[in-house]
Amino acid sequence: MKYKRIMLKLSGEVLLGGKQSGIDHEVLSSLCKEVGEVVDLGVQVVIVIGGGNIWRYRDHVDTGIERVTSDNIGMLATIMNAVAMQSSFEKLGYICRVASSIDVPQIAEPYLRRRVVRHLEKGRIVICAGGTGNPFFTTDSAAALRALETECDVLLKATKVDGVYDKDPKKNSDAKRFDSLSYQQVLSMDLAFMDQSAVSLCKESGVPIYVFDLQKKGNIMKVIKGENIGTTIGGKSS
Repeated sequence: MKYKRIMLKLSGEVLLGGKQSGIDHEVLSSLCKEVGEVVDLGVQVVIVIGGGNIWRYRDHVDTGIERVTSDNIGMLATIMNAVAMQSSFEKLGYICRVASSIDVPQIAEPYLRRRVVRHLEKGRIVICAGGTGNPFFTTDSAAALRALETECDVLLKATKVDGVYDKDPKKNSDAKRFDSLSYQQVLSMDLAFMDQSAVSLCKESGVPIYVFDLQKKGNIMKVIKGENIGTTIGGKSS
């Protein structure tokens, strides 16, 4: 395998399936099976999942709920998704732990870096929930932060497109896909596939980012095996 320990960043929207909100449990089960196949090969997996399928600040601006409170609701939504995913992994026979940056001892253990690393060394899947625990930071930033803390070999950004483009490929037929980019190119070009704060964090420690299409079954395994199906950003020399 190309990577020994990975950070898999998932948006909450990947759990929607055909629903308008909430969780499509068939989609969730299929996703967990794909991740499980990677774990079976000895790869250690940390997951950060968003909460956009339940709550996201930009979708509720008109409610009048202040940003800090709205972001807190969004962080709680990530915990809901994480617990649902944990249950799905367990039904498949995998040991999974949810480590939350927000204290919810009845349903998840607190995020402690050493404990998370120990879980990974024992072959357990760990889902880091609650974002960074602070408002104004997205789950992209949380994924970058946790990837650095747990010494992941790569941050896999799973999306609905097959890599990073110079403009929206859904709106522009002449959009160009990049096979690779440096961190500085991403920052200077203001490419919107990921928060700049997350890219900057990865740049400081040389953790590469790999952007790929999650919608095609088997793509997680292809990435782990080193197949070039997306866009690579950075690395130690970038």
